[in-house]
Amino acid sequence: MSDSAGAEQPQNWAEGILDILREAVEGGVPGQGTAFLDGTAADGSGNHGLLATLASLSAEQASREVNGATVAGHARHTAFHMEVVVRWERDGDRGPFDWKGSFHPAQVGEEEWEEVQQRVRRAYDGLTAFARTQASREASGDATGGLAGAVAHVAYHLGAIRQLVKAVGAGA
Repeated sequence: MSDSAGAEQPQNWAEGILDILREAVEGGVPGQGTAFLDGTAADGSGNHGLLATLASLSAEQASREVNGATVAGHARHTAFHMEVVVRWERDGDRGPFDWKGSFHPAQVGEEEWEEVQQRVRRAYDGLTAFARTQASREASGDATGGLAGAVAHVAYHLGAIRQLVKAVGAGA
């Protein structure tokens, strides 16, 4: 980040964490190195972020159960978690939250699969928008912990989803 004179300014705490969340959800910047995902090629191919991974699947593939789990269930749960982080941090909502129920329904039709993917996008957009409202504030344990926890949680479920994708025979 540069100021108006072109001098490099340190990145604020929230944007640093959001860079890692962006990579997990959106994938790498085409042609640039990545922090933890395989690089996205300059032409945009090879994107291994959550949204691209989900978009590569049909509803049938996303609904195929492997060892009791489905991609659709993981995607629903991941969206729910991002929504809860915002409700927790912004609204003080301490639940109770139906974590187990957030994986269901685990099977989807094509229209519902599109909605699940849109929900993941909305939850991600909502979380990043909220985090940016906090960026000018001094970093606190609640804010950094909530956002760092969201990154870890999304990255965990991205890994689980990518393993399920291999098991259902999709080419993501």
